[in-house]
Amino acid sequence: MAATESTMMELGTPAPHFNLPDPNGTDHSMAEFADAPVFVVMFICNHCPFVKHLADGLAEFAREYQKKGVATVAISSNDVEKYPDDAPAKMAIEAAARGYVFPYLFDESQEVAKAYKASCTPDFFIFDRERRLAYRGQFDDSRPNNDIAVTGRDLRRACDALLNGEPVSDNQKPSIGCNIKWKPGNEPEYFNT
Repeated sequence: MAATESTMMELGTPAPHFNLPDPNGTDHSMAEFADAPVFVVMFICNHCPFVKHLADGLAEFAREYQKKGVATVAISSNDVEKYPDDAPAKMAIEAAARGYVFPYLFDESQEVAKAYKASCTPDFFIFDRERRLAYRGQFDDSRPNNDIAVTGRDLRRACDALLNGEPVSDNQKPSIGCNIKWKPGNEPEYFNT
């Protein structure tokens, strides 16, 4: 299991726009979440053991925080020719099996991943009401095989701070996971192989 860290995009960066399809072909853009006080974007996929380790926790987090007004989307940007388990049809199966209540979108061109400087799965970004980056990094300290419970502590703390009108701590740890599976020749400059 090769581990890649988040690039840790600069705090305060405006949320890059996107318009991506879910597995059913329905497009979703940031505009549909305009009223949400907090906006969470996560880059995930189906096959990564780091994502599998957190997947039920992600579903639980989204269900709980959706009730508080937090909008969440997940994006898969992997090359599905080389990683067919991450193809849209299988994304739909995964979303249903896990009980995801958020759109799970497919970034076929990988341009959205590049815009967010996403580097790994999972990779998390939280934006405030003005859609400025307030948090980027890990879900929590849990990793496959480290015997730490999956709680979503870091993401929850950041969302709670924003919902309460408080500053988000700038003590943020990078997420760690599998690297995004870039198409040949499509690797971004920030990606180190």
